[in-house]
Parts: sequence; structure tokens; C-alpha cells
Amino acid sequence: MSSVDLFSLATSGVNASSKLLNTTSNNIANVNTEGYVRQRTELSNSQVFGVGIGNTERIINVFAQNQLRRDITSVGELESFSQKTSAIDTLLASEANSISKGFSEYFAAVQTAADDPTNLASRDQVLGKANSLYQRMATLSDYMVEKEEELNLEFTSLVNRANTLIENIGNLNRSIVVAKGNSTSDEPSALLNERDLAVDELSSIMGITVKESQSQNGAININLTSGESLVLENGSFNVFELSSDADLTFKELELATDFGSQTKADTALRLVEDDLGGALGGLFRYRNEVLGPVMRDVGQLAVAFADAVNEQNKLGMDLDGQLGGNIFEIPSFRGLAFDGTTGDYVVSAQLTEGKGAELTDADYKIEVTNVVAGVPTEIEVTLLNADGIPKKDGSGNDLVFSNVPVTGGFAELEGGIEVDFAGTSAYTVGNEFLIQPTKTIASSITLATNRPEDLAFASPIRAGADGDNLGSANVINTTVTNTTVGTGNDRSAFDGAGGIDPAAPAEIVFTAANSFDVIDGTGATIATVTGTTNLNNLIEQAKNSGTWPAAFAGLTDYPGYDFSLDGVPRAGDSFNISYNTDGFNDNSNALNIAGLQNDNLVQVSSESTNPPRTFQDAYASMVGRVGENASMASVSLASAEAMKVQSENWFDSVSGVSLDEEAANLIKYQQSYAAAARILTTAQELFNTILQSAR
Repeated sequence: MSSVDLFSLATSGVNASSKLLNTTSNNIANVNTEGYVRQRTELSNSQVFGVGIGNTERIINVFAQNQLRRDITSVGELESFSQKTSAIDTLLASEANSISKGFSEYFAAVQTAADDPTNLASRDQVLGKANSLYQRMATLSDYMVEKEEELNLEFTSLVNRANTLIENIGNLNRSIVVAKGNSTSDEPSALLNERDLAVDELSSIMGITVKESQSQNGAININLTSGESLVLENGSFNVFELSSDADLTFKELELATDFGSQTKADTALRLVEDDLGGALGGLFRYRNEVLGPVMRDVGQLAVAFADAVNEQNKLGMDLDGQLGGNIFEIPSFRGLAFDGTTGDYVVSAQLTEGKGAELTDADYKIEVTNVVAGVPTEIEVTLLNADGIPKKDGSGNDLVFSNVPVTGGFAELEGGIEVDFAGTSAYTVGNEFLIQPTKTIASSITLATNRPEDLAFASPIRAGADGDNLGSANVINTTVTNTTVGTGNDRSAFDGAGGIDPAAPAEIVFTAANSFDVIDGTGATIATVTGTTNLNNLIEQAKNSGTWPAAFAGLTDYPGYDFSLDGVPRAGDSFNISYNTDGFNDNSNALNIAGLQNDNLVQVSSESTNPPRTFQDAYASMVGRVGENASMASVSLASAEAMKVQSENWFDSVSGVSLDEEAANLIKYQQSYAAAARILTTAQELFNTILQSAR
């Protein structure tokens, strides 16, 4: 072999070893660089002499990389969901904010006051505990309103970051395609690493799929897991936008397409947040599954309790000898117009008094379906979950109520609320409005009175046996169901001035042990009952006797009171019914208020067949549900983090830099470089020897 051949061999060997040393040195230098993927230089056997230098490329396992990104997405979602849910769980579990404790203290105060119903200090304690209870509810409600505001700021921050990453990936796509087109040997590793790092961060924000381009070398396509395109192989990209409809605090995610100079019109695609994944998906999941429902559950509980106490207090007599009134002020709520409904519309809604137990946690979507002279006459009502999706009945059908008549004034809807349509603009078919009865109402309920005298602890009627009765019958129970004063169909026998309508039942006179007449205040007989088998609810029996006056039969609940006897009456025995004048020591209605603690007055769902729950049970159910969500999220997060560690180890075993391996390579390449250099020196010496011999 000639010295010229030795020169070629030595030169190729030196160049190859130098290239290998550069690659190894670069790996060692970037051992702590985030997102760096180790490189390898390929050598080949030259077809002439020496060694051929191939491409320097990154060592990467696409399957390991994709698995790692899926685990990053899972951890991002569960981390944001778990942190937020745990904060709500901690708040609800706090003794200082416990609504359950507030209920217990309130009813304990009522029981104490019932022992001495004329004691103003005890009555004042009842009002104090009522105020304390609603301060607890307001604290929870206000806290969650603040959390909703913070959540919307986080939405904005994450969306802006995602858009920045999407744009960067699109720009890097173009740069990589250009770099690969200009170089036929080495990969643009720095650009590829930077793009992978951006893709990894984007996968922590939302679930994505990455596919290599089939037409452009080095480019990638990025789609959401639901299929929508984010980054195309030519570098063009779409961006996210936040929007809201009727409720401006309820953010929705859209994907805005950008067709550039093409003739296709740009548009915004509504995304389903449930399928989003990542930190952004976790935040939407937290809002839809935890924060939104809890806000409405607290509001539902607050309204149900306030309405129940108001209604029971109105069935009693206060310390001034008057019929009771409202203890709590329950505000009305304003309807919000959906996009596309523009004009001076005023849609108001309020709780139907006495129907707080029918109220659910649903939002109401109201669509005007028929209009006469610009005034709605018919509407369609859809009950919505906190996430804006229609509620379902037991059969899985949307809870939609069609052809609901609107006749002017407040129209009663399903679930114990009423709605009124006003404003200066004419309504049209298709107008849509959103009503949220329970979302923030717990922050707005206040005491309607600060006078302890207004607590109606006594019954407004008294019933007693005549002193000349010969039988053994005695009054064992009186009930009051209606104290409405007025002339409407819902009126009672109470006149609102400390008396009873003279035409109302005032006396029961037995004509036999199983027969009796009902006498009004003027002494006239208004009904006769014969053949009775029990002495319970005597006035109700008179209503069903067939002799009840026609003037009373059309009324909803007249006279609004009743009583029952125990024992055996004799012919001629009589029992009087009258207004409970000066009956301030009576505590019967106070006991009824205290009994609300054990009544099922809170709806569990919008399915009317489901049995309601007590206040304590409803609150415990809410706290338990949030606690379960927090616990499951914590366990799932720990599992996802463990899987992420395994994926990282798998990825690093292929693509990570091992200092031990690189140090061994460094020694090997140094030796090969020295040997090749020695060949070059030998070739030089041989060449000089040949020249000297030829002289």
C-alpha cells in the first residue's frame, strides 16, 4: 500500500474520530440541559479506503416519547383538579365554616326559646343564630365566587400560554423543514429539541396527538385528542379563544381557525372541555363537577331553609298578637340574555313562596316560543346542570318543559320559581334567557326583621272543650295550614286584625258520638258530618262531607286551620275555635319551627320522584361528594405520577445522556483519534524517506 493510501486512511480516521469526539463532547456538555436528546454519529465502511462519516442524528424512541406525553397530560389534568378540589374540601370540612354546625346552633336556640316563649333574650338568640348561619353560607358563597374569578384568570393565562406554544411550534416546523432542506447530513438537533420541549409543555396543558408529516421532512402535525387541528405541517396553526354566552363568568373554550389568504372564511369551533385533558381540562372539570355544583347546592340549601322558616313563622302568632311574617328576605334574580337576544328585555324571576322544598340546583334556559303583540304567551324551559348541559330524567331524556303558558305577571315554572317578562323592546320567537336561581343567592339572603317580637312562636288559634260537656273527648291537636289574608282564592279565615272571619267554622257540636255539626261565628250551621269513624281533622271531614258550602269549596285552603280530638264525645258536647288572643305562652308554633330540622325539605335532584332530604343530610351529602372527589383525585394523581416516572425512565434510558457511557466513548474515540494521527505521522515519515532516497 502506498503512502498516499495511508494518507487517505489516516485522514478519514482522524476526521471520523474528531466527529465522534465532537458528538460525545456535545452530549456531555448538555447532560443537564432540559429537553436535550443525546446524539449519535454513524460511520460507514468506505468503498475505496478508510471510513465514511454518516449523519449525526438524535437517539429517540417515538413510542416512549408519546407515552411520556400522555402521562404528562394525565398528571397535568389530575394535578390541577386535585389541588382545586382539595381547597373546596378543606373549606367545607372546616368547623368554622360548617353549615351543619350553624343549623344545629339555630335549632338548639329555637328549642331553648320554646321553653319560655315570652323571653325576649331567648328570642333574640334565635335571630342571632339565624344571622350567624347565613353569614356562614355567605362566606362559602363569596369564597366560591372569588374562586370562580380566579379560575377565569387561570383560564386566560393557560390559553395565552397554549397559543404562544402553538405559534412557536408552527414557526419551528417551518425552520426545521428549511434546515433539513439545506443540509443533507446532520439533523437540526437544537431546533428539534426546542420543538419537542414546546410540545411536551403543550401536552401538560391539554391532551394532544403528534404525527410526523408524510410530505415535508421533519414537520409534524398536532391535533387535539378530539381531532381538531392545532398545528399543520406547513407551519400554519389555529389558536384558542375564551368566550361566554349569557353568564359572563362562565367561560367556554373555542378554537379559532385561520385560513390565511384562502377563500374559506375563518370560524370559531366550540370545544367540549370534558375531552380536553391536561391542566386546562382539569380546571374545566373542576368547575363543572365541583365548584359549579357546590355553589348551587349551597344556594339551594339557603333558599330551602329560609322559605321553610318563613312559611312556618307565617302560620304562627307573634308577641304582638299578630300573624307572623317573613323572617328572611329572599331576593329575586335577573334573567341573562343569550347571544343573539338583543334588546331592552327585563326578565325577572323569584321563588314561589312556600315552594322552597321544590327548588333544585338547576339553572333554567328559557326560550320564547310564542308571542302576541310583542309579549310572550308561551315558553319552553330547559333545566341545566352547572356545566350548561341539560339535566336528564330517570330515563335519560333531557328535562325540557314545552308549551309553558305565560299569561302576564309572574308565571310559575317547574321547581318552585316564577318568571316575569318586561322591558321596552318587543319580544320575538327564539329569544333565549338564562336564569340561575341558586348560584350566588346564598350571599344575598338577609334577615327581614331584627325584632325578636316578630318570631311567631304561638298558634293563632285555640280550640277547647265546653265546660258542660258530658263526654270524655278532649282536644289533642290543632293545626294551621294557611294564614293568607285577603279576598283571593288562596285566602284563609284570618282577618289580619286579630280575629277570624265570622263565616268561618267557630264551633263543633256533636249530635251523636259519630256525628257533628260545624257552626260558624254567627251561630249558623255550615256543614254536617255523619258516620265518622275517627275524630282526626274534623274540619277536613266536614269539607269532604258533601255539605261544605259552595262558597268555600272553590278556595284553595279555607279556613286554614283544623283540630283533632281524643276520647268519646256525647250528643250535645261542643268544642270552640277562636283566635288565640293573649296566648303568648303558647309555644306550639315554636315547636313546629324546631321540627323543621327533621323534615325532608331539600330536593336531591330535578327528578320529582326522588325523595327529598333534611337540611343536615343535604349538606352532609354535598360535603361527602366533594370529599370523595378530592380523595379519588389524590389517589389517581399519585398513580399518574408513578406512571409518568416510569415513562420518563423509559424515555431517558434511550434518549437521555449517560455520563458513564459517554465517558467510555470519550476514551475510545480519543484512542482511535490518536491511532489515526499516528498513521498520518507514519505516512509522513514514509513519504519523506521515499523523497530522500530518490535524491
